[in-house]
Amino acid sequence: MTTVADPIVGNWYKDVENKLAFKIIDIEENSDSIEVQYLDGDIGEYDYDSWYNSTFDTIEEPEDWTAPFDKVATDDLGYTDTDQHNPKFENLAIDDYLDN
Repeated sequence: MTTVADPIVGNWYKDVENKLAFKIIDIEENSDSIEVQYLDGDIGEYDYDSWYNSTFDTIEEPEDWTAPFDKVATDDLGYTDTDQHNPKFENLAIDDYLDN
């Protein structure tokens, strides 16, 4: 089996043969280089020939893809709405929202 998925920066892939998940972090076409970061945090590199002769398949972003990184702040994940201030309706009072 050979890879049919083209490398795209930001996409996640799995090496079916070795059971390794990784994300493409950079592609340098001039130097024939596809830089990847594995789920354990290690960095790797492939050339186009080895990419298309490998057993890579696209996958969804792993649920805990931040595991190899030390204490990633929520702001660094790229989310725009973190729901950190989500009060319950029964705890709301109109006085809380009036200018006094």
